[in-house]
Amino acid sequence: MGVVVLKMFGLIKNKPLLNQASTDWLHEAFGWSLRNFNAGYFHADTRLVLPTNEHFPGVVDSTEGMAKLIFEQVKRYAGVSHWPTLVIDQNQCPLMDQTPLLLQGAIRGEGIKGGVVKDQSQRLPIPYNPQQINNPEGMIASFAHILAYYLGQMSQQPPPGGADQWPETTELLAIFMGFGLMFANSAFTFKGGCGSCYNPSAVRQAALSEYEATYALALFAVLKEIPNATVGRHLKKHLRGFYKKAVKEIQVNRDGLAELMSIGREPAPQAEAGL
Repeated sequence: MGVVVLKMFGLIKNKPLLNQASTDWLHEAFGWSLRNFNAGYFHADTRLVLPTNEHFPGVVDSTEGMAKLIFEQVKRYAGVSHWPTLVIDQNQCPLMDQTPLLLQGAIRGEGIKGGVVKDQSQRLPIPYNPQQINNPEGMIASFAHILAYYLGQMSQQPPPGGADQWPETTELLAIFMGFGLMFANSAFTFKGGCGSCYNPSAVRQAALSEYEATYALALFAVLKEIPNATVGRHLKKHLRGFYKKAVKEIQVNRDGLAELMSIGREPAPQAEAGL
């Protein structure tokens, strides 16, 4: 009975879902993503990508064809259909130089022509693992992570944690682009690859834990005002309870949420009187 009374008056608080350092970093990294990669596009156009046939339609008769089909759909959802890319079997990808990415025009958006070029002519290498063709969520996450790797290089500001947390940053950025369900649901992406074209994350054990990825997904959903049920029906069962608690924890942290919501939504200056 005493415990019930204490809870009623707020004298016993729920234990935080993650350690404070992880929670703080996820908020900071999401803020960094909003500031550097078009908060307006995030709020208006970014969608929660679902691991469904409706979001990834199409049937092809080859592993290479399926990989290319999935990747083109990932590019579209990420808003980077205009990027020149080359999807290639990781076991066949040649050594490629690491010429810095050059930006021409908008980074993300619909109907953009041109955009990112590599040495003015070469396409961005996108290695895939043929063995992953039967794990579409893993392949989608892998492709999204590679795009986030390239996108992150275009930031005007260093990410929180710097180079030491670059793997976590690029995963968070992929979640920011709408692919959080795939990262929360899959602990591993493909292994293997070759040379420098394998940099984007060819071999990786997830840098973010499944709970950190789920928390980042909750940040995305709260900012986009996506109902719990929409996310929960596509999330692994053992993560659903954690996800709901994460949403609640984020909503209770009003100052932190308000700060993220304000990025890219600064009020327009008022006109001077008499004009």
